[in-house]
Amino acid sequence: MPRPLGELEDAVMTRVWKWNRPVTVREVLEDLQQERSIAYTTVMTVLDNLHQKGWVRREAEGRAYRYEAVSTRAAYSAALMNDAWSQSDNPAAALVAFFGMMSAEQRQALTDAVRIVQGPEQPAEQAPRQAPEQAPQQAPEQPRQAERADSAPDTAGENPGSAPEAGGR
Repeated sequence: MPRPLGELEDAVMTRVWKWNRPVTVREVLEDLQQERSIAYTTVMTVLDNLHQKGWVRREAEGRAYRYEAVSTRAAYSAALMNDAWSQSDNPAAALVAFFGMMSAEQRQALTDAVRIVQGPEQPAEQAPRQAPEQAPQQAPEQPRQAERADSAPDTAGENPGSAPEAGGR
């Protein structure tokens, strides 16, 4: 598992990831200098350290190097999350606590990611895996909710939502 990047390492890697191309020490330096006072040799040392740790690869260009990310920020973030989760003595509780900290946007991103990982075939494949006692409880509940929604504008004696739903099963 990768050790979390330090503050300056993260600032440098953020640029390397954002630019998504081989970069020079000078390019990173000039961008960093817009935010802070920093020396060329400091940036060079950080990039050399990142190379030694396996975060970037480098290729000689004259007397200098061009540095390029070995993996993406997403892969780095995923590795950190996986490491933190695997260190828990109760992974399920850790996930519940983590999900509770998420914003609505983060929860939506999680839902989207699960759909991508499962693929389009997965939801249909999951249905047979449900516990037998759950299937009968869930099946009647869904049509009743749909019938109420369909019949709400109509009179109480009619139930127009039932016919199309029964035919659709």
